[in-house]
Amino acid sequence: MATTARVRPAALILTPTAEARITELMAKAPEGTIGVKLSTPRRGCSGLAYSVDYVTEAKPFDERIDTPGGTLFVDGGSILYLIGSTMNWVEDDFTAGFVFQNPNAKGECGCGESFTV
Repeated sequence: MATTARVRPAALILTPTAEARITELMAKAPEGTIGVKLSTPRRGCSGLAYSVDYVTEAKPFDERIDTPGGTLFVDGGSILYLIGSTMNWVEDDFTAGFVFQNPNAKGECGCGESFTV
């Protein structure tokens, strides 16, 4: 009896505008860049913050999400805080940035820059 493995769903969902922004970032990335990486370093008034940076090498426990315009890596130490989240890119007259809808967040600071789980 043969078994077939189902495709594992991505750890987080990227909206079309987030995918487009990753494409733009990769188009102007420094030489040697293999993708962008999402992590949750400890900072801000609520404890954890979202950080997106260029990456030149993949770490063994990073989650890899391939998009049409490039690869998003999710830090292995941050993945449990982000499972089920939606990552969006939003621009208005005053700000532009990635915005997250995170079902794991129990609270966030007033400015939305950091969160707690």
